[in-house]
Amino acid sequence: MARLKQTEGERLSVSSKQKEEGLNLARIGKDVEQVLRELVQAGGIRPGQIVVIGTSTSEVIGRRIGTSGTGAVAEHIFRAVDTVRREAGFYPAFQCCEHLNRALVVEREMLRSYPQLEEVSVVPVGKAGGSMAAYAYRHLQDACVVETIAAHAGLDIGDTLIGMHLRRVAVPARPSVRTIGHAHVNMAYTRPKLIGGVRAVYELEQPDPEDGGGTFCD
Repeated sequence: MARLKQTEGERLSVSSKQKEEGLNLARIGKDVEQVLRELVQAGGIRPGQIVVIGTSTSEVIGRRIGTSGTGAVAEHIFRAVDTVRREAGFYPAFQCCEHLNRALVVEREMLRSYPQLEEVSVVPVGKAGGSMAAYAYRHLQDACVVETIAAHAGLDIGDTLIGMHLRRVAVPARPSVRTIGHAHVNMAYTRPKLIGGVRAVYELEQPDPEDGGGTFCD
């Protein structure tokens, strides 16, 4: 006997599909490229550095985070990230959802540059990892998952909370595009800590001062 009523999951799926169809997916890709280039420029991101990408595709289509993931949105965001990473040379790290403790999908090649990173065994899927991480795992070159990372910068689409994977000290950067689809955008780069107190010097002087009075260490 055919079911007469849709389940809650089916209703969400239909609603999500309608919202997805109402979005300009090409525009989403262009916006991601733009804000990521701005982040690279603001943070002076160099080849071989790490940029963590946190994305809620549910939030992008206007649904609550973790409820309505979509592979179509993930595909366009992935392509945009891949375009900019090829220009700038950074390593992308795609954050999984809470179910996988916000582990990260990366290319195994990166582990050779960062041998302190430890691979863990899991395959991200939409219901445990999230649509973005699941798509990245299947389309990065020789993908693997690491449990934690210390990234040089990060892009957060949909308030996924990427701060746990940023190096100290995080410096917020304001993107010119404030939303990707319906999702709020945050981003930050990082800088080394300033240490030493009031006598410390933070820029190399030419010529280096060898004396000049005052109190010396040692």
